[in-house]
Amino acid sequence: MRQVAALPYRTENDGRVCVLLITSRDTRRWVLPKGNPIRGLTHHESAAQEAFEEAGISGIACPTPLGSYRYRKEKADGRSKRAKVAVFPFAVVDQAAHWPEQHERETRWFDLSDAAAAVHEADLSHLIARFRVQRPSRRRERLLSWARRQGETLPMLRWFQALMPKQGRFFEQFEAHATTLVGGADALARLLHGGPDVTLHIKEIHDQEHVADDITRDVLQDVRRILITPFDRTAITGLIASMDDAIDQMNQTAKAIALYGFDRFEPQMRDMSGIIVEAARVTAEVMPLLRSIGDNASRILELTARLIQLEGHADEIHDSGLSAIFKAATEVQRPMDFVVGREIYSHLERVVDRFEDVANEIQGLVLDHA
Repeated sequence: MRQVAALPYRTENDGRVCVLLITSRDTRRWVLPKGNPIRGLTHHESAAQEAFEEAGISGIACPTPLGSYRYRKEKADGRSKRAKVAVFPFAVVDQAAHWPEQHERETRWFDLSDAAAAVHEADLSHLIARFRVQRPSRRRERLLSWARRQGETLPMLRWFQALMPKQGRFFEQFEAHATTLVGGADALARLLHGGPDVTLHIKEIHDQEHVADDITRDVLQDVRRILITPFDRTAITGLIASMDDAIDQMNQTAKAIALYGFDRFEPQMRDMSGIIVEAARVTAEVMPLLRSIGDNASRILELTARLIQLEGHADEIHDSGLSAIFKAATEVQRPMDFVVGREIYSHLERVVDRFEDVANEIQGLVLDHA
């Protein structure tokens, strides 16, 4: 028996990721919103529909599953059947005031570790726990920061502060840039899902792109002036450039939508935006791990493999979307519909391609330093 489930998540202001769980109707155990695939809907669309019916949440579903788990589904007659559930990341945007199963289930937001402990299925617990691994220890960074602060007040320690290697703020800059990718991806997905706030979403992408440009400029300046860098200088510039290209392409997509007054977003366009949201989330997770590549090499490679998997799926969606709009434009004899639609698809594809470039740059760092 095959089912689909949504993994509803949100990112708090302090960077923590929380997961929404619901109780099952019969056993009252904590579970994900899930159900059987719905005829006429893709699997991730079915998962999104289950998320609304069971938890009242709406958001952005990634078309590429995170993984799967198995459990035994109990039937009314006492028998049970083994089920395999595909799990799709679901970035929560809103929760309705009323929904179909509101009075039949409880909903609750959990930290990842608490959510992993609350569910019964071992495979599901593992998926949730590894959805966002905790940041690596920063004991060394805290020690150096303490020494710098003490050097400002204790003359005896100023000599130590002067001798400390100047490595710049590259890790903080990478993480800050990844935050702009998450914000831009979220705004782009909301834009492609339609609604009255098109202008606000376009402005948000534009603002995030400007912040990212400032960060990139700072990185390039630090590369030139810092004596000791944590990685090879070309690796640093290559990584920040590929990240900056991703947010630039998001901005180019928004500009094209505004320029052409485009407002007929196809399902495949929305699906590609879901992949972009997931790619940005994964990128934001991998950046702190670069502080200790040797200790985190295995996890870093898992995450970069996920980025490459997302890019491959996006290519399939892109081709399917182009075929659909070409057929529709031909039927109504409006070739410009195809021309404009192809332009939007081209920009979306380039956004995902830039995330693959990020993955390649990071994999190179692992090979060089792990």
